[in-house]
Amino acid sequence: MWLILALVSAVLLGIYDVSKKVSVQANAVIPVLLVSVLISSVMLAPFLVVSSVAPSLLQNSVFFVPQVDVQTHLLLIVKAVIVLTSWIFAYFAMKHLPITIASPIKATQPVWVVLGGVLIFGERLNGFQWAGVGVTLVSFFMFSFAGKKEGFSLRSSKWLWFIILATLTGAVSGLYDKYLMHRINPMAVQTYYTFYQAAIMLVITLLLWYPTRKKTTPFRFRWSIVMISVFLVAADFVYFYALSLPESMISVVATMRRSGVVVPFLYGAFIMKDKHLKMKTIDMIGVAIGMLLLFLGQ
Repeated sequence: MWLILALVSAVLLGIYDVSKKVSVQANAVIPVLLVSVLISSVMLAPFLVVSSVAPSLLQNSVFFVPQVDVQTHLLLIVKAVIVLTSWIFAYFAMKHLPITIASPIKATQPVWVVLGGVLIFGERLNGFQWAGVGVTLVSFFMFSFAGKKEGFSLRSSKWLWFIILATLTGAVSGLYDKYLMHRINPMAVQTYYTFYQAAIMLVITLLLWYPTRKKTTPFRFRWSIVMISVFLVAADFVYFYALSLPESMISVVATMRRSGVVVPFLYGAFIMKDKHLKMKTIDMIGVAIGMLLLFLGQ
């Protein structure tokens, strides 16, 4: 069951990536992120209200949002900060980089989760897993060469560093999820941390973007921003539920979740007509093989 949920989350996450690319293209990044998080909060708010006012209606369902203590709220604020940090880097990178570079680099995130598991949780990798890590890391660095051909190099492009930082902070979030999921109800995690994200992004928008809005890229509302929220909420719900199942494994779920990178890659190749597709396809296949080896190593 949890494997099927991981695959569903992967497809939803792939569509989310495409929606994100469409939304930030020639648009102000920070308000796009704010609006998408606010919409996500609005989508989740009814479940919290019903759970509080008439708990019997949702009590025995996966949509019930239980009350949590102060310590749990603090843990979820930390979760919100980590995720927002990753998203801010990722959104800016997605705006300026070809999607056929940004999305596959972000897809290497499970490797960093696995390496984090080794360094932090003392997990041991078998031969398949080490091979998967190695192949994915080689592909990860090969994407930097593909980027160089398009004028994006690690020496001169901060956007490549942004997507790398987004990937690493995303891996931190994945490791933190491993800590949270077996301690806190998954619906509570998704609902409360989304609300905290909205509050934090509102402050960031008012302090950083609003005062200089006339000097920077203007904000334009697009319906794709709504799609960001819809597909992200759905992808996260399925992801958190999969992780909450006793037999699930974070390394497998995280790996399969990133297989959705095929969706934005195909979008970049056929719709946006990105360049140097032969080299990128080879690198993409390398990432896919790395993910497969990590999966087989479980």
